[in-house]
Amino acid sequence: MERSFSSVCPLCSYSQGQVVSASTQHLSPCCSLCPAGRMGIELYLDLLSPPCRSVYIFVKKNNIPFTFKQMEVLKGQQHSVGFGKVNILRKVPALKDGGFTLAESPAILAYLSQKYKTPDHWYPLDMKKRARVDEYLSWQHSAIRPSVFKIFWLKVVFPLYMDQTAPEEKLQEALEDLAIPLKQLEEKFLQDKPFLVGNMISLADLVAFTDLMQLIAIGYNIFENMPKLVEWHNRVKKTVGKELFQEAHKVILNFQDLNSMLIEPQLKEQMKPRLLKMVA
Repeated sequence: MERSFSSVCPLCSYSQGQVVSASTQHLSPCCSLCPAGRMGIELYLDLLSPPCRSVYIFVKKNNIPFTFKQMEVLKGQQHSVGFGKVNILRKVPALKDGGFTLAESPAILAYLSQKYKTPDHWYPLDMKKRARVDEYLSWQHSAIRPSVFKIFWLKVVFPLYMDQTAPEEKLQEALEDLAIPLKQLEEKFLQDKPFLVGNMISLADLVAFTDLMQLIAIGYNIFENMPKLVEWHNRVKKTVGKELFQEAHKVILNFQDLNSMLIEPQLKEQMKPRLLKMVA
């Protein structure tokens, strides 16, 4: 079977009128114009999650075709049999590309960047610049992300599952723990540059931005007395664009709506030991 394409694919250069076999295996399946790109990818995302938002913003910003499989982690949907077949780790984000599945947001972002040949500034071909992106993505997992996760769970999730607020002193301890990686973010990674790796936004900026928005959205002034980070944050937000920023952050910016979420009693009991351990 053959098809004639009526326009040019901006990513793989299939041109107007080019006749190709529907079974052609494209080296870089990319868009709806191409036989191999027509199926697209599936992304399992919960936009309450910073890693999911980084993936969502990236694909939307780069016009990558995808099917949005909405997940609600707080309702335990990651434990379904169906999702277990996509990601046995039971975590979001998760990617399904035909028979290929992938977990962990840094891996997903790197995969998408290379598969769809996104602009170089996201994940540079220059070995040293790419190493800087990888350096940040490796560091944040054990630095910024744990503190952000703990603060959000104590402030927002703990009351949902425990029907009471978390001890204020535990929240203050978590905020104090965040101060050190924030300083390292500014002094080690940002320095005097517009963005974390140079003059243009990269995957590192996107991941850092969505992580820290988790706390800004729920009312914490985490950049107090840190003007460089304030300017960087505003720069990333402007680059993302107002409409896409609002779209990606709608859930977290309206986090109060979570108070009306119905959570199964069984799930509350399952989560109780984990939450109690956070305040022990």
